[in-house]
Amino acid sequence: QGSFAMILFMGLIIFNFFSECLTTSASLILSNANYVKKVVFPLEILPWVNLGNAFFHFSVSLFTWLIGSLLVFQSISIYLLLIPVILLPFIILILGLSMLVSALGVFVRDIGQFVGLLVTAMMFLTPIFYPMSRVPEEYRMAILLNPLTIPVMEMRNVLIFDRLPDWQLLSIYSVVSVIVCSVCFILFQKMRRGFADVM
Repeated sequence: QGSFAMILFMGLIIFNFFSECLTTSASLILSNANYVKKVVFPLEILPWVNLGNAFFHFSVSLFTWLIGSLLVFQSISIYLLLIPVILLPFIILILGLSMLVSALGVFVRDIGQFVGLLVTAMMFLTPIFYPMSRVPEEYRMAILLNPLTIPVMEMRNVLIFDRLPDWQLLSIYSVVSVIVCSVCFILFQKMRRGFADVM
């Protein structure tokens, strides 16, 4: 029962990090409108600051989880050292998506509600409350395409199941994350030209 709680908690930690970044990004530029008028201010810093705030909350939750691991499992996996390898592509992906959502939020004022619904739907399409092994074979690829699935699975692998990550999956995820972030950054830079006009 304790191990199930730890498995569930780990999934929710990853989800909450993703959710906090994206839902707050929707109004990020609008709530900092005074910076838009300043030509010299690099607006792309705002998603970084937003990410930093969410990462702080994530770190506190992860530290709490590690204390729980000592109590429940009486140990912490040595594979703990691989956490940065799993988190880095996830953070890169979140940063890119945050840039895109924050830019769209200037032009589509109701996007926050849509992002909230989308993120909630993603939670149930991520193996947080159920193991991947319970997902029917024909639906597994769709679940794997969810940007939350691989970080959740790999964090559980290294911290709970004491296994090395699936390096092939992680490599593909990393490449996709860099591509998505690059595309989102380009779109952000194109859309920012119209921020001042809309606001």
